[in-house]
Amino acid sequence: MTTNSELDKTLKFLDDHQEESIDRLFEILRIPSISTDMKHKNECVKAADWFVKQLTSIGFKAEKRSTSGHPMVVAHSKGKGPHLLFYGHYDVQPVDPIDLWDHDPFNPKIEDSSNGKIIKARGASDDKGQVMTFVEACRSFYHTNGKLPCSISILLEGEEEIGSPSMPQFLENHSSELKSDYALVCDTGMWDSKTPSITTMLRGMVGDEVTITAANRDLHSGMFGGVAANPIHLLSNILSKLHDNDGRVTLKGFYEGVHEIPQVQKDQWNALNFDAKKFLSNVGLSNIIGEDRYSPLEKLWSQPTCEINGIWGGYTEPGFKTVLPSKASAKISFRLVGSQKPDEILKSFREHVQNNLPSDCSAEFIAKAGSGASTLEIDAPEIRAAKKALEDEWGVSTQMIGCGGSIPIGDHFKNILEMNSLLVGFGLEDDKIHSPNEKYNLSSYQKGTRSWVRILYNLSNG
Repeated sequence: MTTNSELDKTLKFLDDHQEESIDRLFEILRIPSISTDMKHKNECVKAADWFVKQLTSIGFKAEKRSTSGHPMVVAHSKGKGPHLLFYGHYDVQPVDPIDLWDHDPFNPKIEDSSNGKIIKARGASDDKGQVMTFVEACRSFYHTNGKLPCSISILLEGEEEIGSPSMPQFLENHSSELKSDYALVCDTGMWDSKTPSITTMLRGMVGDEVTITAANRDLHSGMFGGVAANPIHLLSNILSKLHDNDGRVTLKGFYEGVHEIPQVQKDQWNALNFDAKKFLSNVGLSNIIGEDRYSPLEKLWSQPTCEINGIWGGYTEPGFKTVLPSKASAKISFRLVGSQKPDEILKSFREHVQNNLPSDCSAEFIAKAGSGASTLEIDAPEIRAAKKALEDEWGVSTQMIGCGGSIPIGDHFKNILEMNSLLVGFGLEDDKIHSPNEKYNLSSYQKGTRSWVRILYNLSNG
């Protein structure tokens, strides 16, 4: 158990060693651990080795574990109190297009901005900066108290940016080792630069790529048009029937498992005063679509979606080639909520396609691995402990929010390790993750580290 005086000493250690902490963050940011490009396979291994060395230096028993892809980092520190599993990832997105960066993406630097100082580099926010807030919090406990405040395990992967293909099997194989009281996940953000938040609701996702084949070759549109099936026409018709006029998804059984959120949650979201018009104006739009009976935040956080992400077929080069193409394709993704089942959504979509195909045409499918949604009750003990910690650090009320995106690890932890995830992060909407000139506010890094100290203190003393 950590005392109040030890908490104060731990926070002071962070304040007194900020420069060294930034230096360590810059070390890992300089490693181009791009998981999707096998040219960077050795850099991914180097990043894993770097974390093993750092965690070993602060009292963890840390190892690099092989997978069929990039390695995992697993570390354990045994202590009294609850057993927590912290998750993050060391891999990053590619930097293309490189000409849109205003500096070397793997040469991190601190710049002034209208919102204070920022750290600019690929991975600064997603996810190395976020991971390091937790590692540095552990470091401060280790150096001031000689131990961590409770039992902590750390799991870092190198494949999050490519869909975590090795993760489910790894969790299955090491479930007894990794199963904890609950998980801590930092790959999320704040409501704004001065307001911390806890993400209590994450949408799941599943996707499908469909290719419709009509004739056995491209056909002359003058010779065959009006008689032979055009797969682009067929595909367009199929896709147009995915929604009704109100924007509701028409797939059979699509809304099974979708539940209304509690009124107390709706009231809290409404109190955030989210300006949907301004939100859309930032991307050059003005009209809010979707079912009128839901608020914009409900549509973004607690309602499922069906989106067409790409469509192609026929001749698309300059000029005209007047053909009826043999094939047409599209990619469709579904964001899931509640207890919607990815496999059932895929099945319903494929039945929709087949039911709208002529008998002489065929469809082929390539599924994108899916994950279910995850939800944590806003009055759960770990939520209350983290909420108090964040308010003590930031001096304002902690907001309970949802997230329109998907973090499959939450679903994996729930279904494989049978534990909930506490989602606390310090990223911001303008961090430009996955884009050129990614950044992380210096305040996000420094106060995020202090926040984790307070959260670990509260969790271990609860």
